[in-house]
Amino acid sequence: MTDRSLAGERPDVLVCGASFAGLAVARELAGSGADVLVLDRAEIGANPTSACAAPTAWLEALGLGTAIRQELRCMRFTTPHGSVRYRLPWSWAAFDYETLCRLLWEQADARFEVALVKGRSGECVRTDRGEIHADLVVDALGWRRVLAASPVKPPPRRRPGGAEWVWPETQDPSISRGLEVHPDGTGIDLDVVVDRSLVRRGYCWRVPAGDHVRVGAGSYDPRVPVKTPTAKIAARLGLPAVRHQGNWFPHRLRPAVEDGVFFVGDSAGHCFALSGEGIRPAFYFGIACGRELRRVTAGEATPDEARARYAAFGEAHRRGFEITYALQWALPELPPRLLTVVLRVLGAQPLVRALFGWYLNQAHPSFVEREAAQSGAHRTALTRVN
Repeated sequence: MTDRSLAGERPDVLVCGASFAGLAVARELAGSGADVLVLDRAEIGANPTSACAAPTAWLEALGLGTAIRQELRCMRFTTPHGSVRYRLPWSWAAFDYETLCRLLWEQADARFEVALVKGRSGECVRTDRGEIHADLVVDALGWRRVLAASPVKPPPRRRPGGAEWVWPETQDPSISRGLEVHPDGTGIDLDVVVDRSLVRRGYCWRVPAGDHVRVGAGSYDPRVPVKTPTAKIAARLGLPAVRHQGNWFPHRLRPAVEDGVFFVGDSAGHCFALSGEGIRPAFYFGIACGRELRRVTAGEATPDEARARYAAFGEAHRRGFEITYALQWALPELPPRLLTVVLRVLGAQPLVRALFGWYLNQAHPSFVEREAAQSGAHRTALTRVN
């Protein structure tokens, strides 16, 4: 790291944020000949904030298989009235965040600088190391949507006693929140626990990851604290609540383009409601964004044409996101016994294949292969998981 000023930098593409979405954009621009500068407030691979699980086929398609810590072929759904185990038509993979980010970065040929992005002033991106000019700017900074005209402000205060951040009543409610702990332990299934005595509108989880498990709680209402539910579900599983990490994340789509900036990942609301899955859509839309930027740097499109195409691409996926949001609203309204019956009915294998097939198709891993063929860039071949 250096304190050298970045003022005067004029990259062809400026990518703000070096997690799943930003690194996917940079990876897609590899070999384009463009000067790509990636900024993040911390080194690549630092500060994980999620359970770090994604469909195995996505990680293999992106050449990230060595980051996988455990493959999970089944999901178990548990309520106070029973449990049902689904054999999935594809598998989840729990992965190591730092390893995955470094593998993605190795596939890019961009420059990286540690810098805190503060906002925009006209055509300049303001950072703690100076203002940077770029015609093509990507906001992959997460749920705060820092480069938007009206960024989402983080909670300004803590609860009495310093317990947990309180989400202000006046701010955007289309945000969920999650917290997890990482005790030592083992398991074979991805467990989802729906217990309204723990979280009224949300769920708890256990994700085995090789030598440890990731146990947490998520609430669809950001005003509901999740530290206590996380501690309770860990205790119920006989595990200590150690090594905390968590964050807020969006559950509604936001504009993919605003005031000339491309938004991708959580900043664009690329996170499926109900499940809270944001990693796969971050990859998916990061690739789509990178492809449009690549067309501009190759002289095949103007910046405005690329922004229009990327915005239209996002809108074309709105229906799938809205369906998951409708389910997020409706399922917590079902009486717990009825919800248990519904989960058992859906556990029939033909229904599991249909439902989870539809879910995977909302951002299918074959998109990696298609994009590689269209751009001419070398990419690891897709390995399908049956």
